[in-house]
Parts: sequence; structure tokens; C-alpha cells
Amino acid sequence: MRWIPGGTFRMGSDRHYPEEAPVHRVTVDGYWIDEAPVTNRQFKRFVHATGYRTVAEIPPDAKDYPNALPHLLFAGSLVFVPPRGPVDLRHCSLWWTFLRGANWRHPYGPGSSIKGLDDHPVVHIAYKDAEAYAAWVGKTLPTEAEWEFAARGGLDGAEFAWGDEFAPGGRAMANTWQGEFPYLNTADGSFRRTTTVGAFPANGYGLLDMVGNVWEWTADWFAQRHQADAPKACCIPQNPRGGREADSLDPNDPQSLIPRKVVKGGSHLCAPNYCRRYRPAARHPQPIDTSMSHVGFRTIISERSQP
Repeated sequence: MRWIPGGTFRMGSDRHYPEEAPVHRVTVDGYWIDEAPVTNRQFKRFVHATGYRTVAEIPPDAKDYPNALPHLLFAGSLVFVPPRGPVDLRHCSLWWTFLRGANWRHPYGPGSSIKGLDDHPVVHIAYKDAEAYAAWVGKTLPTEAEWEFAARGGLDGAEFAWGDEFAPGGRAMANTWQGEFPYLNTADGSFRRTTTVGAFPANGYGLLDMVGNVWEWTADWFAQRHQADAPKACCIPQNPRGGREADSLDPNDPQSLIPRKVVKGGSHLCAPNYCRRYRPAARHPQPIDTSMSHVGFRTIISERSQP
């Protein structure tokens, strides 16, 4: 873990997606944060010690999904499957498939495994799974503010975790999509899915993969926008938390009553032509029951949680 001293910073962005706005000042206390996302090796140790089964490994209960077709209530998870050519980017169902048997042990569905991927981030992790692991190791999940402060690496207001240039000197600084999403990835074959943690440079706090590779869960409920900046320095929020659970429901899907948490950092599927969320300020709503082949997490120990 790495020690983050805490401080006041400008959270959010006014230059990209509306949910990132407005930029506002917040203060966080010091905390320890995992140097890298939790890996398959670490999660395997947890499962072997506890016998834990992830959400993706348990068939959904029909009473929790009254509108679901019975034949779709099976244990599985969402897996990225690239189409063969250009598609309408408004419809993510053209590249996401809910696969029976896909889970953290089988990240690309039945027949796949994590052999040789011990030091890759664990994926297909629902929020409950991340919380269970964090409790087992005596830690918690970071708030959105804690996560973003750490991701910035001391570069307050910078566009990326390493500065204001996406690829300084032509050097890739994170595992993101290269080429035309979602059908053409021009990256070397070993960089088309998750990569070993530490394959790219650390940020100013010595943290790995804060941008790209996998999205990471935070403890905060999603809100459509940030709160406005405090009018006076004396009123800057201290250790802020996100919105209310009830307000995190998807307004575009009124039949779904699954609340959503904030995930941060983007993933290896973020691309300039589709998802420019490979930035500390970027945020996305993730239903708490939904695991995917590009969602993982890391944990923290905060000063406030110490006895």
C-alpha cells in the first residue's frame, strides 16, 4: 500500500462528460491505498481461505428480477466480444454479451481460465464481492474523492494521471484501446485485454493502473452531477460522500430498481472515438449487481477507520 497524505484539490472536470461537472474543491484526510488493483493471485487467496462465491457464480433469484425471462436467469457475467466491423456506438449490446459460466475464474467464458494471469487485475467483480474481499483484509473501498485524489498523483487539475498530454513523446502511459473501438484494436496482442499490474508507469504517488486496465469500484452512490463549489474556503467539503442510494437509480430505465455505485479510472476498452474516460475525473455508474470483464477494484485504510 502507499500512503496518501490528503489535502484539498479540484475534483471533477468541466471539459468532458456532463456527469464530471462542475469542478469543485474538496478536502480528504490521509489514507493508505493499494498500490495496484486487487489481482487474481490475491483474490484467489481470499476465495481459498473463505470459500466465497462471487455474484457471477450464483444463479440470480427470480424474485429479484420479476421482469426477467426465466431462461436468462443463469450464473454468468458480461463479457466484451468485439464485433467484426463498425457498429452503431449508441448500442453497447453489440459488443457486450452475458455469458453463462463467465466469472473471475473464467474471464472470457467457459473454456477460458486465469492460468498465467495471477498478476492481472481480478475481473467480473460485483460490488458485493469487492466489499467482501475488503472486509476480509480489514480494509474498505475508497470514496470517489479519495480515489480521484490518489489517481491525480499530486497533479491537481491535470487532465491525466501523469500530466496534460495523453501519450507524451508517443509513449503509452496506460492500458487503453488503440485503434477504432469496438472492432479494431491495433495494440500488440498482449495488450488487448487486461495487462499485468505495473506494465505501465506509476503516477506521482507510486500507484499503478489508476487509469486504464480495469474500472474500479468506489464506495459512493452515483449522482448525475457533482455538487457546486463551496462559496468560501471555510466551507470546502471534508471527506465528502456521493449521492443518495435512491437517486442512483437509472432514470432511463425506470423498471430497473438496481442502485448504482461510481466506478473510476476507465479500462482497456476506453478509446478516443468512444469512451474518453481514461482520466482521474472520469466517472461512470455501475449497477451493484453487475460484474463485467473490465471491472475490478482496490482497497484503502483511512485514518477515520483506525481505532
